Amino acid sequence: MNISILTPDREIFQGVVTSVKVPGTLGSFQVLKNHAPIVSSLSEGEVSIVREGGEKMSFGIKGGFIEVLNNNISLLLNGVD
Repeated sequence: MNISILTPDREIFQGVVTSVKVPGTLGSFQVLKNHAPIVSSLSEGEVSIVREGGEKMSFGIKGGFIEVLNNNISLLLNGVD
């Protein structure tokens, strides 16, 4: 899956990942390959990413939105911690 993580002032990360876990406003959820299309708001919390080679990344966010469509993920964030 391809992911693009953006804040209003910069691009945080772009690349290939195998999973993404985000803090949805109604609870955390994970996105894996071939996930159904979704648009969801995000609350303050932690985003966890597993890159294609198995490397794990995580960072705090201040809220935002996620869009998943055809194995492309866009995270539009209010800010990061």
